[in-house]
Amino acid sequence: MNFETIVGIEIHVEMKTKSKMFSLAPINFGAAPNSQVVPLDMAFPGTMPRVNKEAVKNAIRVSNALHMHIDQELWFDRKNYFYSDLPKGFQITQQARPIGSEGYLEIEMDGKKKRIHIERLHMEEDTCMQHHFSDYTLLDYNRAGIPLIEIVSKPEIRSGEEARKYVEKIREIVTFSNVSDGKMEEGSLRCDVNVSIRPYGSDKFGTKVEVKNLNSIANVEKAIDFETKRQSEMLLLGKHIEQETRRYDEAKKETVLMRKKTDAVDYKYFTEPNIPPIKLSDAFVADAINTCPELYDAKLERFLTNYELNPVDAKIILTNVDFANYYDEAAKFTKLFQPLANFMISEVNGYLNKNAISINKFNVEPKFISELVELLQSKTINSSQGKDIFAKLVKENKSPKAIQKELGATLINDETEIVRLIEEVIAQNPTLRDDYKAGKTRAQGFVMGQIMKKTGGKVNPGVANKLIIKELLK
Repeated sequence: MNFETIVGIEIHVEMKTKSKMFSLAPINFGAAPNSQVVPLDMAFPGTMPRVNKEAVKNAIRVSNALHMHIDQELWFDRKNYFYSDLPKGFQITQQARPIGSEGYLEIEMDGKKKRIHIERLHMEEDTCMQHHFSDYTLLDYNRAGIPLIEIVSKPEIRSGEEARKYVEKIREIVTFSNVSDGKMEEGSLRCDVNVSIRPYGSDKFGTKVEVKNLNSIANVEKAIDFETKRQSEMLLLGKHIEQETRRYDEAKKETVLMRKKTDAVDYKYFTEPNIPPIKLSDAFVADAINTCPELYDAKLERFLTNYELNPVDAKIILTNVDFANYYDEAAKFTKLFQPLANFMISEVNGYLNKNAISINKFNVEPKFISELVELLQSKTINSSQGKDIFAKLVKENKSPKAIQKELGATLINDETEIVRLIEEVIAQNPTLRDDYKAGKTRAQGFVMGQIMKKTGGKVNPGVANKLIIKELLK
């Protein structure tokens, strides 16, 4: 019997705001534990929440990118439960009226577009971070109250690959809109997947199993594929699938049981009494949408149309929004768009990878990268000289032309000078002309090698090759 996989995904996205969802506490990833906290985050009596305006704008931008209906009246609810990571004993969220509802996004499968519908997008506050040790747990309240959006898909995903592409698309939207940095390894984008299977042709859902806290996009796909295989084997053996929560063990490459689920938890939701409904004006919503940075799909189309980049190279550059923005800035200073892309991908990206830094830590102004590309493409310098200039450029961040002058890195393009050098080599090796005419083409390479040796590699090889052939044929 063959089974169909049914997957729904809940994605929590930490927003990149300066302060928390309902307090003025700052947000700084990596800060000392419990150093980014104010009384509200710790649920001190008498503290009152205040809604973060920038977080609301971010939620509107993502909702719009996901083609959702945007509720212009904000309502917040209390989700009540007691757990060590929840200082107040409740979480402020949006249960009854999410800001975004009934949207969709499209992924590409086998060259065709597939639309995956999204049930809701709501705002809420994050919980604190727990650090578990052998016999105790420490709590870091820095994360408590960080603004979140939760995006809940409908159960329309049918494989691990589809799920991976769906999460990649969500990550593109939240990073290119500057809503989040989307770093799963830092917890700013977290995925929970619900997986069930059913016989092909059936319209009834099977028992779903939740896999929580997946920390990479690759693991989303692997966890779903493993669960599909595990559940299929159980059903074929006549075993019953229980509703449970599991996690993905990266070392074992399998999901492992965390806890069994029995009845649904009653969170006793009720309207948050300390935040009255907030009416969003048409102008506020329009401004949030219109000021949203350019999204991935629009940027890709522009890179292909305006810059006429190779599609493969355009997608490599767009792998990282900051890298793409750096390219955009550099492109203002040159029309050599494809050579600029080639240099960014090979030299700049190579330097970043070698030094384990992001483009934001790259201490070179974009205009200087364009200037260096112009020098290389004009054959004013060769690739070896270009590497020398680049090595100095990343240390000093100044004009490549100034560095070129300091290094004396200039190609010899003067034909009279090149011919003089060629004639010197031929005069010292009188048989070269006869050898070349007899079909021994290595004579050409020999002459090139000798004039490069005489000039320290400063002769323009394109010009020199034509002149060498002309002189050898005399």
